[in-house]
Amino acid sequence: MNIPTLEEKLRALKVTPPTARELECVKQVRHGDYEIGLRRTDDIVDEGHEVFVRSSRSSMGVAGDSIVALFTAQGDLVNASSGTYLHSIIPVLVIKYVLKNFARNPGIRDGDIWFANDALYGGIHNPDQIVVMPVFFRGELVAWTAGLSHTTETGACEPGGMPLSARSRFEEGMNLPPMKVGENFELRHDFLELFAAFGIRAEQMVTVDLKARSTAADRVRMRLVETCEREGVEFVTGLFRRMLMDAEAGARRRIASWPDGTYRCVTFSDTVGVRQGLIRNCYMTMVKRGDQLVFDFTGTSPENMSSYNAHAQAAIGHLANFMYEYVFHNLPISNATFQPIDFIFPPNICLNASERAATSNAVMICRGLMSAMHNCVGRAMFPTQEWRQASASAANGTTGNILSGISQWNLPFADLIAYALNTEGQGGRPADDGMNAYGFCWCAFGRAPDVESMENELPLLVPFSQHWTDSGGAGKYRGGLGTAQFWSAHHTEQVYFLSVATNSLVQTPQPLFGGYAPPTVPGLTVHDVDVDEFLRNDGTRNIDLRSVLRGEMGGKLISELYTRPPRRIEKSHPITVALTPGGAGYGDPLDRDPLAVERDLKDGLISEWTVTNLYRAVYDSAKERVDIQRTQKLREKERQARIRRGKPLREFEAQWRKRRPPAEILEFYGLWPDAAASGQLYRP
Repeated sequence: MNIPTLEEKLRALKVTPPTARELECVKQVRHGDYEIGLRRTDDIVDEGHEVFVRSSRSSMGVAGDSIVALFTAQGDLVNASSGTYLHSIIPVLVIKYVLKNFARNPGIRDGDIWFANDALYGGIHNPDQIVVMPVFFRGELVAWTAGLSHTTETGACEPGGMPLSARSRFEEGMNLPPMKVGENFELRHDFLELFAAFGIRAEQMVTVDLKARSTAADRVRMRLVETCEREGVEFVTGLFRRMLMDAEAGARRRIASWPDGTYRCVTFSDTVGVRQGLIRNCYMTMVKRGDQLVFDFTGTSPENMSSYNAHAQAAIGHLANFMYEYVFHNLPISNATFQPIDFIFPPNICLNASERAATSNAVMICRGLMSAMHNCVGRAMFPTQEWRQASASAANGTTGNILSGISQWNLPFADLIAYALNTEGQGGRPADDGMNAYGFCWCAFGRAPDVESMENELPLLVPFSQHWTDSGGAGKYRGGLGTAQFWSAHHTEQVYFLSVATNSLVQTPQPLFGGYAPPTVPGLTVHDVDVDEFLRNDGTRNIDLRSVLRGEMGGKLISELYTRPPRRIEKSHPITVALTPGGAGYGDPLDRDPLAVERDLKDGLISEWTVTNLYRAVYDSAKERVDIQRTQKLREKERQARIRRGKPLREFEAQWRKRRPPAEILEFYGLWPDAAASGQLYRP
């Protein structure tokens, strides 16, 4: 096997140096033509992305959890249209691998369709699947195009592509290295049969999504050929190289504006696969010097015997997800923006696992990295002109609810349901609250389908969908709220349900500048209730999250780890209460405008308990008003109490370092307190 090493992957992420011809072509691109050409590439990839979404079959594809992109002939990313930035720089690794290893045999020709989903070769995890196509003009390779999305079926040991019980890559189903699956602009039938075999639980989802990727990549290829015919290949070559140069220069200017320093953040989670245990999912040290950044992950917990591991480029993809949302938001989506960024990944940590490791839940372990990015980069950006981008962490704690079975249309399905995923809360911001139900931590532009669309497509009944009260972290600016939905099996005799999560007891997101973290996410459902019968007999009664928690539906309310292995759910019985967490808070809750607290209470976004205990506000229920003067006195009393509770740092550290968690929860953590590996793992 010719698996690329970490060093080779990190080198491939760097921009290929320009040739003399490219530099000459850059000189020929006039400024006005450059601006028009740049916007034209925006239009091309946006059209391709729309084609992709409209052609997809899986829930994630329909929701827009995808990317369509343009690359130079050498494989460097110049522009993309993203539902998710997670995949923004990943295709570079696949294209450069193909160029290096397959240019002679089997060769790269016009009309080729290349596919990959094996994370060892540059992906995130194997449900994230990519198609790339070379672009030839008059016999010359001038560019590449790509379409990439998440298809939640891989033929793994559990349905939905993200098996909880997998201990090695050999239990994760389809792991395909970069390979040619089509020629002469047509997918090969033998490879379509291969995909159908791996996607046997949901064959139509797997094969249709493959065709959607190919269609989107080919649409972009076609538009680029038209541009070459109209403007000339020299213009396209010069345009692409100048876009790379401008992207790098813009990134360096932005980084250079931050104060030099060393910034750290440590995050944790409480679940590894189907088992509980504390894990330090990210120990990030960010060093900023001049116009360069170095991210060092030394101190992160070791890899473990579950699918909650990642290869290093998957961690970098999560870093890119944050950077393009909050730092490089007005720069081209290009690996050139990462030219001034370097990485240190110790071997065999959970963010840089060994070759045999299971990584199908890489996105779960990498959520701590995104939260740490908010904390480290937010503190670096705050004293600059970009201070408004210093947001507290989004929830980054979304749970993956997977359903499988036979739908009411007699079609097999196995899908990670995008509805709940795309409704988590944004973190509080420097001058405003986080947006409620703003999006998906991996897909800021993803769409939450209408409940009616879900019910039409899947054997589901969703009696309510609402904001989850108190789910946003408290702060001067509150974290945005997540959502709550009630799911019941409908139309068919049975469905199978499993969920993947990390934060039932310990919350990963770190708040910023004195805010509070959002709450953890319990696994809730109701046993011994026939939902159809309840709705028939009690159709006039209100059903919402509060009534369910109060037991007004009857039955038995169960609270457990949100991570749940596959289970069978019979028709008209509850599947789960799907909870999507809120964002972290920004700033001290005692500094929040009392009128904003009052408004949130009236809107049902927070409870009276939160008003009193977190915001220290006095609410007059009779007048339905916050008493400003009494609130000020109560807050001043709390500030004085904080001073009395406070300790000098040296005294606090001396006491804190004596504390140690119980040994039984440290199985996945590593040696206490440094998280060093205690031995070598063997994966059968």
